[in-house]
Amino acid sequence: MGIEKSLITVVIPVKDDPVNLRLCISRLAGIDQIVVVGSGANDSSRSVAEEKSINYIEFEWDGKFPKKRNWILRNYAFQTDWVLFLDADEYVSKAFFDELNDVLSRTSHVGFWLNYDNYFMGKRLHYGDPSPKLALFRIGAGEYEQINEDSWSHLDMEVHEHPVLVGSVGAIKTPIEHKDYRGLAHWIIKHNDYSDWEANRYLRLLDGGENAWKKLTPRQRTKYRHIVKWWFPFVYFCGVFFYKKGILDGVVGFRLSLMKSWYFYTVRLKILELLK
Repeated sequence: MGIEKSLITVVIPVKDDPVNLRLCISRLAGIDQIVVVGSGANDSSRSVAEEKSINYIEFEWDGKFPKKRNWILRNYAFQTDWVLFLDADEYVSKAFFDELNDVLSRTSHVGFWLNYDNYFMGKRLHYGDPSPKLALFRIGAGEYEQINEDSWSHLDMEVHEHPVLVGSVGAIKTPIEHKDYRGLAHWIIKHNDYSDWEANRYLRLLDGGENAWKKLTPRQRTKYRHIVKWWFPFVYFCGVFFYKKGILDGVVGFRLSLMKSWYFYTVRLKILELLK
Protein backbone atom coordinates (compact mmCIF):
# COMPACT_ATOMS: atom_id res chain seq x y z
CA MET A 1 0.00 0.00 0.00
CA GLY A 2 3.01 2.27 -0.05
CA ILE A 3 3.17 2.95 3.69
CA GLU A 4 6.23 2.25 5.78
CA LYS A 5 5.46 -0.86 7.81
CA SER A 6 7.11 0.54 10.93
CA LEU A 7 5.08 3.75 10.86
CA ILE A 8 1.60 2.79 12.05
CA THR A 9 -0.37 0.27 14.10
CA VAL A 10 -4.00 -0.30 13.11
CA VAL A 11 -6.20 -1.09 16.12
CA ILE A 12 -9.69 -2.49 15.47
CA PRO A 13 -11.90 -2.48 18.60
CA VAL A 14 -14.79 -4.84 17.93
CA LYS A 15 -17.70 -6.66 19.54
CA ASP A 16 -19.35 -9.64 17.83
CA ASP A 17 -18.96 -8.34 14.29
CA PRO A 18 -17.30 -11.04 12.14
CA VAL A 19 -18.96 -9.96 8.87
CA ASN A 20 -17.62 -6.40 8.84
CA LEU A 21 -14.32 -7.36 10.48
CA ARG A 22 -13.42 -9.81 7.73
CA LEU A 23 -13.79 -7.11 5.06
CA CYS A 24 -12.02 -4.50 7.21
CA ILE A 25 -8.97 -6.76 7.61
CA SER A 26 -8.93 -7.65 3.91
CA ARG A 27 -8.37 -3.96 3.10
CA LEU A 28 -5.25 -3.88 5.30
CA ALA A 29 -3.04 -6.12 3.17
CA GLY A 30 0.60 -5.08 3.54
CA ILE A 31 0.20 -3.61 7.03
CA ASP A 32 2.29 -5.55 9.55
CA GLN A 33 0.99 -4.12 12.80
CA ILE A 34 -2.74 -4.92 13.20
CA VAL A 35 -4.43 -5.54 16.55
CA VAL A 36 -8.03 -6.65 17.05
CA VAL A 37 -9.37 -5.89 20.53
CA GLY A 38 -12.41 -8.06 21.22
CA SER A 39 -15.00 -8.10 23.98
CA GLY A 40 -14.10 -11.25 25.86
CA ALA A 41 -13.82 -14.95 25.17
CA ASN A 42 -17.29 -15.26 23.61
CA ASP A 43 -16.73 -12.58 20.95
CA SER A 44 -17.40 -14.19 17.57
CA SER A 45 -14.87 -11.83 15.98
CA ARG A 46 -12.03 -13.80 17.53
CA SER A 47 -12.23 -16.59 14.95
CA VAL A 48 -11.91 -14.07 12.09
CA ALA A 49 -8.75 -12.57 13.57
CA GLU A 50 -7.24 -16.02 14.11
CA GLU A 51 -8.22 -17.09 10.59
CA LYS A 52 -6.38 -14.04 9.21
CA SER A 53 -3.39 -14.54 11.58
CA ILE A 54 -4.10 -11.16 13.20
CA ASN A 55 -3.09 -10.39 16.77
CA TYR A 56 -6.25 -10.72 18.90
CA ILE A 57 -6.40 -9.27 22.41
CA GLU A 58 -9.26 -10.13 24.73
CA PHE A 59 -10.77 -7.28 26.74
CA GLU A 60 -13.12 -7.81 29.69
CA TRP A 61 -14.62 -4.52 30.83
CA ASP A 62 -15.28 -4.10 34.56
CA GLY A 63 -17.69 -1.19 34.03
CA LYS A 64 -15.12 1.44 34.99
CA PHE A 65 -12.46 3.53 33.29
CA PRO A 66 -10.65 2.69 31.04
CA LYS A 67 -12.75 1.30 28.24
CA LYS A 68 -11.42 -0.52 25.19
CA ARG A 69 -9.48 2.15 23.28
CA ASN A 70 -7.85 3.73 26.33
CA TRP A 71 -7.09 0.31 27.75
CA ILE A 72 -5.12 -0.73 24.66
CA LEU A 73 -3.30 2.62 24.63
CA ARG A 74 -2.22 2.02 28.22
CA ASN A 75 -1.44 -1.69 28.08
CA TYR A 76 -0.20 -2.61 24.61
CA ALA A 77 3.51 -2.42 23.72
CA PHE A 78 3.29 -0.45 20.47
CA GLN A 79 6.22 -0.79 18.08
CA THR A 80 5.22 2.13 15.87
CA ASP A 81 5.01 5.91 16.23
CA TRP A 82 1.35 6.18 15.21
CA VAL A 83 -1.93 4.42 15.97
CA LEU A 84 -4.97 4.35 13.68
CA PHE A 85 -8.26 3.31 15.26
CA LEU A 86 -10.66 1.69 12.81
CA ASP A 87 -14.13 0.38 13.58
CA ALA A 88 -14.89 -2.99 12.00
CA ASP A 89 -17.29 -1.34 9.54
CA GLU A 90 -14.65 1.10 8.24
CA TYR A 91 -12.60 0.18 5.18
CA VAL A 92 -9.45 1.89 3.96
CA SER A 93 -8.06 2.22 0.44
CA LYS A 94 -4.60 2.28 -1.12
CA ALA A 95 -5.04 6.02 -1.74
CA PHE A 96 -5.66 6.56 1.97
CA PHE A 97 -2.42 4.84 2.97
CA ASP A 98 -0.51 6.59 0.19
CA GLU A 99 -1.58 9.92 1.70
CA LEU A 100 -0.61 8.74 5.19
CA ASN A 101 2.83 7.74 3.97
CA ASP A 102 3.34 11.18 2.45
CA VAL A 103 1.92 13.19 5.36
CA LEU A 104 3.17 11.30 8.41
CA SER A 105 6.79 11.23 7.26
CA ARG A 106 7.03 15.03 7.40
CA THR A 107 4.35 16.30 9.78
CA SER A 108 4.67 18.25 13.02
CA HIS A 109 1.07 17.43 14.00
CA VAL A 110 0.34 14.88 16.74
CA GLY A 111 -3.05 13.82 15.37
CA PHE A 112 -5.32 13.90 12.34
CA TRP A 113 -9.03 14.18 11.71
CA LEU A 114 -10.26 11.51 9.30
CA ASN A 115 -13.06 11.86 6.75
CA TYR A 116 -15.57 9.18 5.78
CA ASP A 117 -17.75 8.15 2.87
CA ASN A 118 -20.88 7.18 4.79
CA TYR A 119 -23.54 4.68 3.75
CA PHE A 120 -27.05 4.10 5.08
CA MET A 121 -29.15 1.06 4.14
CA GLY A 122 -26.57 0.23 1.47
CA LYS A 123 -26.67 3.64 -0.24
CA ARG A 124 -23.79 6.12 -0.41
CA LEU A 125 -24.39 9.55 1.14
CA HIS A 126 -22.81 12.56 -0.53
CA TYR A 127 -24.30 15.27 1.69
CA GLY A 128 -25.63 15.72 5.21
CA ASP A 129 -23.58 15.54 8.40
CA PRO A 130 -20.05 14.27 7.47
CA SER A 131 -19.04 13.31 11.06
CA PRO A 132 -15.22 13.33 10.89
CA LYS A 133 -13.30 11.57 13.68
CA LEU A 134 -9.95 12.21 15.36
CA ALA A 135 -8.82 8.59 15.09
CA LEU A 136 -5.16 8.83 14.05
CA PHE A 137 -2.53 10.14 16.46
CA ARG A 138 0.99 9.70 17.78
CA ILE A 139 1.53 7.15 20.51
CA GLY A 140 1.89 9.07 23.78
CA ALA A 141 0.24 12.27 22.51
CA GLY A 142 -2.87 11.63 24.59
CA GLU A 143 -5.87 9.39 25.02
CA TYR A 144 -9.66 9.46 24.86
CA GLU A 145 -11.38 11.68 27.41
CA GLN A 146 -12.18 10.10 30.74
CA ILE A 147 -15.85 9.88 31.64
CA ASN A 148 -16.83 8.25 34.88
CA GLU A 149 -19.75 5.99 34.01
CA ASP A 150 -19.67 3.37 36.74
CA SER A 151 -22.91 1.35 36.80
CA TRP A 152 -24.83 3.34 34.16
CA SER A 153 -23.35 2.12 30.88
CA HIS A 154 -22.69 -1.24 29.25
CA LEU A 155 -20.81 0.17 26.24
CA ASP A 156 -17.29 -1.18 26.65
CA MET A 157 -15.80 0.98 23.90
CA GLU A 158 -15.42 4.73 23.57
CA VAL A 159 -18.12 5.98 21.19
CA HIS A 160 -18.81 9.66 21.84
CA GLU A 161 -15.60 10.31 23.79
CA HIS A 162 -13.00 12.30 21.87
CA PRO A 163 -9.19 12.09 22.09
CA VAL A 164 -7.51 14.78 24.17
CA LEU A 165 -4.10 15.40 22.59
CA VAL A 166 -1.16 17.64 23.45
CA GLY A 167 -0.13 19.32 20.20
CA SER A 168 -1.55 20.47 16.89
CA VAL A 169 -3.98 18.47 14.78
CA GLY A 170 -4.32 18.22 11.00
CA ALA A 171 -6.65 16.41 8.60
CA ILE A 172 -6.35 13.55 6.11
CA LYS A 173 -8.31 14.27 2.93
CA THR A 174 -8.72 10.76 1.46
CA PRO A 175 -11.93 9.32 2.93
CA ILE A 176 -12.48 5.98 4.65
CA GLU A 177 -15.49 3.95 3.55
CA HIS A 178 -17.99 3.59 6.42
CA LYS A 179 -20.53 0.91 5.58
CA ASP A 180 -22.18 -1.41 8.10
CA TYR A 181 -23.36 -4.70 6.59
CA ARG A 182 -25.46 -5.71 9.62
CA GLY A 183 -28.62 -3.93 8.48
CA LEU A 184 -31.16 -1.45 9.82
CA ALA A 185 -32.19 -3.58 12.82
CA HIS A 186 -28.66 -3.43 14.17
CA TRP A 187 -28.48 0.32 13.51
CA ILE A 188 -31.59 0.82 15.64
CA ILE A 189 -30.32 -1.43 18.46
CA LYS A 190 -26.96 0.35 18.43
CA HIS A 191 -28.47 3.82 18.54
CA ASN A 192 -30.85 2.81 21.30
CA ASP A 193 -27.76 1.91 23.36
CA TYR A 194 -26.13 5.20 22.39
CA SER A 195 -29.20 7.15 23.48
CA ASP A 196 -29.04 5.53 26.93
CA TRP A 197 -25.42 6.63 27.18
CA GLU A 198 -26.11 10.20 26.03
CA ALA A 199 -29.05 10.66 28.40
CA ASN A 200 -26.99 9.52 31.37
CA ARG A 201 -24.03 11.62 30.35
CA TYR A 202 -26.25 14.71 30.15
CA LEU A 203 -27.27 14.20 33.78
CA ARG A 204 -23.60 13.83 34.80
CA LEU A 205 -22.83 17.10 33.02
CA LEU A 206 -25.55 18.81 35.04
CA ASP A 207 -24.01 17.41 38.22
CA GLY A 208 -20.45 18.27 37.19
CA GLY A 209 -20.89 22.01 37.01
CA GLU A 210 -19.09 24.44 34.72
CA ASN A 211 -15.79 22.51 34.79
CA ALA A 212 -17.48 19.52 33.18
CA TRP A 213 -18.82 21.67 30.34
CA LYS A 214 -15.41 23.29 29.75
CA LYS A 215 -13.92 19.88 28.89
CA LEU A 216 -16.29 19.41 25.95
CA THR A 217 -15.45 20.20 22.34
CA PRO A 218 -17.44 23.10 20.82
CA ARG A 219 -19.58 20.58 18.90
CA GLN A 220 -20.28 18.56 22.07
CA ARG A 221 -21.05 21.70 24.06
CA THR A 222 -23.60 22.88 21.50
CA LYS A 223 -25.28 19.48 21.41
CA TYR A 224 -25.59 19.01 25.17
CA ARG A 225 -26.66 22.62 25.81
CA HIS A 226 -29.73 22.05 23.62
CA ILE A 227 -30.37 18.31 23.45
CA VAL A 228 -33.17 18.39 26.04
CA LYS A 229 -35.11 21.15 24.28
CA TRP A 230 -38.23 20.12 22.39
CA TRP A 231 -37.14 21.73 19.13
CA PHE A 232 -33.68 20.15 18.92
CA PRO A 233 -34.62 17.06 16.83
CA PHE A 234 -36.55 19.21 14.36
CA VAL A 235 -33.73 21.75 14.02
CA TYR A 236 -31.28 18.89 13.53
CA PHE A 237 -33.45 17.45 10.74
CA CYS A 238 -33.73 20.79 8.95
CA GLY A 239 -30.03 21.48 9.38
CA VAL A 240 -28.92 18.14 7.95
CA PHE A 241 -31.62 17.66 5.31
CA PHE A 242 -31.83 21.23 4.00
CA TYR A 243 -28.86 23.35 5.13
CA LYS A 244 -26.29 20.53 4.66
CA LYS A 245 -28.10 19.38 1.49
CA GLY A 246 -29.10 15.90 2.61
CA ILE A 247 -32.11 16.41 0.36
CA LEU A 248 -29.78 15.94 -2.63
CA ASP A 249 -29.18 12.34 -1.49
CA GLY A 250 -32.86 11.68 -2.22
CA VAL A 251 -34.78 9.02 -0.31
CA VAL A 252 -31.75 7.72 1.59
CA GLY A 253 -30.90 11.26 2.71
CA PHE A 254 -34.44 11.71 4.03
CA ARG A 255 -34.39 8.33 5.79
CA LEU A 256 -31.13 8.98 7.63
CA SER A 257 -32.09 12.54 8.58
CA LEU A 258 -35.39 11.24 9.95
CA MET A 259 -33.75 8.38 11.87
CA LYS A 260 -31.11 10.66 13.41
CA SER A 261 -33.86 13.08 14.44
CA TRP A 262 -35.68 10.14 16.03
CA TYR A 263 -32.44 9.32 17.83
CA PHE A 264 -32.15 12.79 19.36
CA TYR A 265 -35.84 12.78 20.28
CA THR A 266 -35.27 9.44 22.04
CA VAL A 267 -32.34 10.95 23.96
CA ARG A 268 -34.57 13.84 25.07
CA LEU A 269 -37.34 11.54 26.28
CA LYS A 270 -34.87 9.39 28.21
CA ILE A 271 -33.42 12.50 29.87
CA LEU A 272 -36.89 13.63 30.93
CA GLU A 273 -37.62 10.16 32.28
CA LEU A 274 -34.37 10.11 34.27
CA LEU A 275 -35.02 13.60 35.66
CA LYS A 276 -38.31 12.36 37.12
